[in-house]
Amino acid sequence: MTRINGFVGRRNLLKLAGIGGAGIAASAVAGVMLSSEAEAQTTPTTTENKPKPVSPDEALKKLLRGNERFIAGKRANPNQSKLRLLETSVAQYPYASILGCADSRVPAEIVFDQGLGDLFVVRVAGNVASQTAIGSLEFSSAVLGSQLIIVLGHAKCGAVVAAVKGDPLPGRIGVFVEEIKPAVESVRQKTGDLEKNSIIANIQYQVRKLPETSTILGKLVNEGKLKIVGGIYDLASGKVTLVT
Repeated sequence: MTRINGFVGRRNLLKLAGIGGAGIAASAVAGVMLSSEAEAQTTPTTTENKPKPVSPDEALKKLLRGNERFIAGKRANPNQSKLRLLETSVAQYPYASILGCADSRVPAEIVFDQGLGDLFVVRVAGNVASQTAIGSLEFSSAVLGSQLIIVLGHAKCGAVVAAVKGDPLPGRIGVFVEEIKPAVESVRQKTGDLEKNSIIANIQYQVRKLPETSTILGKLVNEGKLKIVGGIYDLASGKVTLVT
């Protein structure tokens, strides 16, 4: 059985299903996962179903097109088949990474209309670039090959509101709120709505923080192999707007 960039060829999986049912196909997939590196080097590779390289700019366009489908109520629900499930059980090659808020109203795969293996998603309240989040994004970018990171904030973010108020918080809630406060302070004297200004400032702050605090991400950005952008999600319309 051939492997293409870690994926099992579609034709081979269909053949397996045809000669022995799902059980044989699943067993074969498991066998591929456990095969040795030496076997991989001697197995001929073709272009069948090989994941196409996606540039940072094309990755961003792909995400925004998916969001447009979501807004229009015309979701394509791509890469959500049983076959895709089997393909991604062997390996993953997400073309984009999302640092998003943990808010239940902003599920990245849904609002961008993507499927299994398309996005590497890190979610934490306030979409803050914590050390754990940075490590996860280093893995997705340097190891898995994701060429885009979008820091996705949203309107009415409770974590940002808490940072604006500055009240004492119980437990560990204050940990991530503290990582938002520098952004809030940078716009506290700015005219306009402080909450809205702070949400945008926080997105921009976390975008800057990623390459500044990670030598891995910074190097990839400098080499043109990675793009980091910010976006804000509108809870009412579902639209993602880029934040520069």
